[in-house]
Formats: sequence, C-alpha cells, structure tokens
Amino acid sequence: MSALAVLLIAVGCADICAVLTDRRWPALVAGPLVVAGFAALGALWQPGDIALMLWAATISVTWVSLGAQADRTGEHRGRALTVFAAGVAAPLLLAGWASPVAGPAQAWLHWVGADHLDPGHVLTLVGVVAVQLVTANRLVRLLLGSIGSLPAPGAGASSPSDRLKGGRLLGPMERLLIVGLGVSGELGAASLVVAAKSIIRFPELNAQRDISDGVGIDEVTEYFLVGSFASWLFALAGLTLATT
Repeated sequence: MSALAVLLIAVGCADICAVLTDRRWPALVAGPLVVAGFAALGALWQPGDIALMLWAATISVTWVSLGAQADRTGEHRGRALTVFAAGVAAPLLLAGWASPVAGPAQAWLHWVGADHLDPGHVLTLVGVVAVQLVTANRLVRLLLGSIGSLPAPGAGASSPSDRLKGGRLLGPMERLLIVGLGVSGELGAASLVVAAKSIIRFPELNAQRDISDGVGIDEVTEYFLVGSFASWLFALAGLTLATT
C-alpha cells in the first residue's frame, strides 16, 4: 500500500497547488517532487518501488494536465477519470512489488513515541486525507460533467451549481468528517453527517421550484444527489484504505 499512499499524496498536493496558483507548472512539478520526497522518507528504493514511484509521478502529471483541460474546456472528462482509476488500480494490483515503509518515516514515529503505529498505515492515512480536499472535488465535477449534470465551461448556460452554493467547501468538510469519525470507530456518527446534509439542503432544494432560469428542479436534484453520493463514496473508499 506504500506506493498507493505516495500516489494519493502526490495527486492531492498537485491539485492543491493547482487551485493556489493560475500557473500550471507548479502543479505539474509538485507531483513528481512529492513522489521523490516521500520515497526518500519511506526508504522506498527497491526495484519494484522505483517502478511504482515512476508510475505515481507519471499519473500525477497526466492527471493534472487532463484535469486542467477538463476544467477549462470540458474536454477529456472521461479520460481524466480513467487515468485516475488506472493510477489507483495499478499500485493495488502490484502491491507485492512495494516495500514496507521504513527509513526516516519510521524513525520519526519512534522519535514521537508512536512506535505502535505502522508507518505504512500512517502514510496511507495522509494520502487519504490529501485527496479528500481538492482532488475529490475535481473527481465529483468530472463525474457530473460526464453524465451531463454540469455544462461545459464557457458554454454560457446556467448550471445547477449556481443554485446550490458552498459545495466546494462543504464537500471536503463532510468527507474529512466521515473519514475522521470512521477512523475513530464512530461510524454511526459518520452516518449522521450524511443525514444532516440531506436535511439541511432540503429546504434549499425545495425553494428552487419557484426559480426559472433555464435550470429545472430535476436538474438541481440530480446534481445534488449524484454529487453527494459520489462525494460520500470517495470518503468511504478513503476510509476503507485507511483502516485496511
């Protein structure tokens, strides 16, 4: 799982860089740099590790390129989703190539008195948290665009996202809550997060019936349901990785 953890951290950091600056090169460079840095921290230098690290660096650059193009023009949304899925699947299928996390990462856990924690699990948790921030938002948008719930950027058409404000902030918050509560063993409390969002959003959804701007209540409801379920699934997938 060490290679997958590094991949998730690299993609998550690259996407964070992408939203912090209008220039593309910081995001493109961030992924490979993060891969190299965490490979060094985890002493992941065996031949199998090197192959998986090169894969992670390649996926991070490709993901950033396709994601930026999809955000800008609406093109290659399906291709970007495929790249991410393939990027995650390969380290899982080839997990036998990866070495256990050791080196400075293991020494640091010993230094802070956390010898009982497995360095690989800690690295995976860091990766899971990293992708819940910006990357999961991008994945949700790509999915919504692929099924037609979001118009292409620059098309000039009204979008359901114009009706439901705050999704890009609420999404990461709810995913982090779900992951945090799940890791703490409070799955029941995590389910309350899901229920609370539905209850809070219901009056806002109901109010859209009286608004006529080219976007019907059906489109807004589809946008909310698909986006919410996709967001929750990404959180639950991350929780599964973090607790495996």
